[in-house]
Amino acid sequence: MVLVQETQPQISGRVLRQTRSICPECNRVIDAYIFEREGKVYMGKTCPRHGYFEELYFGSYEMYERFASYARDGRGLQNPRTYERTITCPAGCGLCSNHLSHTALANIVLTNRCDLNCWYCFFYAEKAGYIYEPTVDQIRQMVRNMLNEKPIRGVAVQLTGGEPTLREDLLDIIRAIREEGVTHVQLNTDGVNLSRKPELCRQVREAGVNTLYVSFDGVTPKTNPKNYWEIPGLLENCRKAGLGIVLVPTVINTVNDHEVGDMLRFAFYNMDIVRGINYQPVSLVGRVPKHERERFRITIPDVIARIEEQTNGEVRQEDWFPVPAAMPFSRFVEAWTGEPKYELTTHFACGAATYIFRDGNRMVPITRFVDVDGLLKFLDEKAEKIENGENKYKVGLSVALNLHRFIDRSKMPSGINLTQMLINIIVKHDYSSLGDLQMKSLFVGMMHFQDKYNHDEERIRRCDIHYLTPDNRIIPFCTFNVIPEWYRDRIQRKYGIPIEEWEKRTGRKLRNDYYVRPSALYHYDDGENLFRRMGIQYTPRSLAQENKQ
Repeated sequence: MVLVQETQPQISGRVLRQTRSICPECNRVIDAYIFEREGKVYMGKTCPRHGYFEELYFGSYEMYERFASYARDGRGLQNPRTYERTITCPAGCGLCSNHLSHTALANIVLTNRCDLNCWYCFFYAEKAGYIYEPTVDQIRQMVRNMLNEKPIRGVAVQLTGGEPTLREDLLDIIRAIREEGVTHVQLNTDGVNLSRKPELCRQVREAGVNTLYVSFDGVTPKTNPKNYWEIPGLLENCRKAGLGIVLVPTVINTVNDHEVGDMLRFAFYNMDIVRGINYQPVSLVGRVPKHERERFRITIPDVIARIEEQTNGEVRQEDWFPVPAAMPFSRFVEAWTGEPKYELTTHFACGAATYIFRDGNRMVPITRFVDVDGLLKFLDEKAEKIENGENKYKVGLSVALNLHRFIDRSKMPSGINLTQMLINIIVKHDYSSLGDLQMKSLFVGMMHFQDKYNHDEERIRRCDIHYLTPDNRIIPFCTFNVIPEWYRDRIQRKYGIPIEEWEKRTGRKLRNDYYVRPSALYHYDDGENLFRRMGIQYTPRSLAQENKQ
């Protein structure tokens, strides 16, 4: 292991790898080093003009090393939109010929208008000075561009904003995307409009939305002033409409990290309609002083450690796996069918996940009754046999007959047959088979988007969450939002119109979009929490700690 001091005198630690990043002040592309010190992983980089920057990258070196063992590179695109040899990454994204992952989930920004104005939001119209709302025809063209990716085309779209439900033609947009051949549509929303309009929940479901991706920053009014009062109504409306929900907490150190366990428990108690919870450690966009970054910064291992502590070990650190751990499933299906298949080859430091099953009121992570590592190795070995020419039907039969070896039925929660579910997923490899697993479990995920202080080219090259844009580019999430002056703002300004012009055309005022909570809903009580409001017999640990103090 080479000492960092030999290359970067400012850094004290062990080099794990070298990458490229950007200066947080001027966006200059510079060398960066990922290094370990005292059990944590940091990024260090020096700009010739603005000096040295050091940032916490991953809160546990031990977890970093474990996650790194699952790393897989995808095959990239046969038909890139731009070419790496002509540019310096992260300039010229679109996707380039140097990119290693296809589009797993494509974001389409429907509007930069919003009914809220949260301080940590990436963007909103009033700040930008213009309204960006692509037409239905532009959206169709964006989707066609994604579907044209080769050898693996993206088939999942997230409609985002701003607040997408402010679009009056939202239902037409959803139908148009479905007509183009997209198989999964999720709607990213704060849930406010959908909590007030039961018919809108039904309409978006019937139009083709599979899942709501709902902001959810805590179980108390203090941590979640955004939509705390609206969540119960939203869940009830979604139950009636049969519309599944993924709860999405933005986790900020010293602000709401003490409630991550309670958020998980809330999702668990509402598994009949909540399909998952996906934590997002805050991305500190823009220029943020070092003392504020140290106060608010939290990484994936930090959130995972807090979940273990706050669930009293029901969900432990070893229950989590990085995103590319799913690749042996894709590899086996690809070997079986002889066709390129959907891949999750994002960087191992980008995200983590596990599945939780229910046994009464007890949370049972999948690792409690499944030898996950043994199963992944087994599928890799079987895929390799087919790739080397063995009869695929013989290998497939061996897989079906031996899956039970990795599942301890005595510890498996009642009411599920995981062996059959896995056989269906592997053999049928269709949307409904995966849906059966999702309906019987709670997906628990984590995705840490980057900012200018921890921006890592190696992560960008492997990003599989992308933005579709009207200029027929497909742009990785963490370049689109992290360098807005190059991407998001430049594109949306080009295709947007000034607020004054929009207001003149529509006869409406932008400020009229802002949600004013009815006084009947707005009741603040230090002892109030979502569990109590919804009749769930559980006292959040975070609330108990506050009362004790």
